[in-house]
Amino acid sequence: MKSLRLRTISMGLGRVGIELKQFFRDKESAVFNFLLPVILLVIFGSVFSGQDLGNSGITFSQYFVAGMIASGILYTSFQNLAISIPMEREDGTLKRLQGTPMPPSAFFIGKIGMVFVAYVAQVTILITVGVLFFGIDIPSTPLAIFTFVWVSILGLIAFTLLGIAYSVVPKQGRGAAALVTPVVLVLQFTSGVFFVFSDLPQWMQNFASIFPLKWMTQAMRSVFLPDSAAAMEVNGSWELGMTAVVLLIWIALGVVLANIFFRWTPRGNN
Repeated sequence: MKSLRLRTISMGLGRVGIELKQFFRDKESAVFNFLLPVILLVIFGSVFSGQDLGNSGITFSQYFVAGMIASGILYTSFQNLAISIPMEREDGTLKRLQGTPMPPSAFFIGKIGMVFVAYVAQVTILITVGVLFFGIDIPSTPLAIFTFVWVSILGLIAFTLLGIAYSVVPKQGRGAAALVTPVVLVLQFTSGVFFVFSDLPQWMQNFASIFPLKWMTQAMRSVFLPDSAAAMEVNGSWELGMTAVVLLIWIALGVVLANIFFRWTPRGNN
């Protein structure tokens, strides 16, 4: 049993390099999933540059940077996989992989590894842009760094698993973006990425609180904004403990959903 697990992990890690080559080889995917958060950050950050949030001494651009860093996780994991996997299923890539000794868990490990590497590259660009142009500070305290790391890791795992599970929804690879992008936009608009979360209607806050992105954006604000900014949150604190609980619940749910709904072949095919 132990040797089987080690073999599965080894096979999964071996898939990481292949997945990365495929990801960056597809220029449309690279721009849509990798560079889009950077483009949005530059555009919206520039539009709202200099606009203070009340008397907090924080600009909306700084608030927005933290949200876009959390959104980067959503783009590189959920959106990327929910669009690319249906394409791989449609062109027969997954069917060919099914004919190999590789178990589904090794396939999942390869996808998670690819997402991690892509996110590290993406978040480096986002933070660099935020520091150079929008006045955010690089996390320097041990607590801020630790929070950034664990939120990124848990968020990436959760949204990767959910992206794998959701990939069963699009019947065709060509139509996947039309079914994935609206979900991403709804989560962003309701989770305090494009707007100050406490300014949103109560029902929208309640809706967003069900999903990971709201908690991730709030946690990222605790990393990149001063401690005084916690007073702007709905409950007047960063609620990092609740963030961890929500992300762990979604990881557990993602494991179940990915194992139930992931398919090597299109629906209707054996």
